[in-house]
Amino acid sequence: MTGQRDILITEVALRDGSHAIAHQYTVEQVTNVARALDEANVPYMEVAHGDGLSGSSLQYGLSRTDEMKLIEAAVSVCKHSKVAVLLLPGIGTVNELKEAHRIGAKMARIATHITEADISKQHIEMAKNLGMETVGFLMMSHMAPTEKLVEQAKLMESYGADVVYVVDSAGALLPHEVRERIRALRDHLSIDIGFHGHNNLSLAMANTLAAIEEGAKRIDGSVRCLGAGAGNTQTEVLVAVCDRLGIQTGVDIYKMMDLAEHIVAPILNSPQEITKDSLVLGYAGVYSSFLLHAQRAAKKFGIDSRDILVELGKRKVVGGQEDMIIDVAAEIAGQKAGAAV
Repeated sequence: MTGQRDILITEVALRDGSHAIAHQYTVEQVTNVARALDEANVPYMEVAHGDGLSGSSLQYGLSRTDEMKLIEAAVSVCKHSKVAVLLLPGIGTVNELKEAHRIGAKMARIATHITEADISKQHIEMAKNLGMETVGFLMMSHMAPTEKLVEQAKLMESYGADVVYVVDSAGALLPHEVRERIRALRDHLSIDIGFHGHNNLSLAMANTLAAIEEGAKRIDGSVRCLGAGAGNTQTEVLVAVCDRLGIQTGVDIYKMMDLAEHIVAPILNSPQEITKDSLVLGYAGVYSSFLLHAQRAAKKFGIDSRDILVELGKRKVVGGQEDMIIDVAAEIAGQKAGAAV
């Protein structure tokens, strides 16, 4: 990879996008997308189950294809791009991390809830020992004050993280809130800062630009907006906007457009857009990957999925508590049945 880059983009459609298609990626699909991303000169691409290594389960959603085969497929066609994996401690273990590294993953993104960075120590240290570029990924960053974010980010930095991300998992942050958080990390950390947005309030691009203006150097995007909820910052659009602003990404805009149109669009079950449910995710501050789970529960119990999502937001349910979705749906259905008597 040549040329100056002002920001480094990580393409997350092959991980975050897994949520949107119920974790049904095939080896052929991943191979085609990865090859095109490599040809477009995207520096990093993340490949894994939507909930990270070992996420395939009844609770989080069963994968159609073993994720190690998907990682291996992506690695096999990348001449320039580096393959990254996501790991949530408690779901994935150091054993899966070692296996991902063995088959060619070069970056480990260790993700925790915004207040639980202390559980990332073992995994960040292992990734560093393996020689992987290592990212601390602070999910649901809207759920804690900026002071807590700084505290947790400094923990990840102390464990050896090369980068720490502000992760707007619910797509709930507003631009001024992103600015405040990125600026605070920039003032208190000596490592690179990243931003991962979701588009549930139609603010992914605005939030991403706010993050870049405040000094974030690592930015996530998903081609064709293929990600949980209403998707992430749309990569091909981000590259075009950055070009207009004179921000160097090193990514070929025409090749990203072609990838979005001809390879990724056919994968989508329906176009990524801000539906009533994805809007509620951002409005209520609920984890974006809850969307399909809530829709299924609503259908099962004959209730409105928005009621489920709003209640989950009130209870401050976070990633890893997917089993609560059925409980909440059953409770709401019971209340409605009782009220009808």
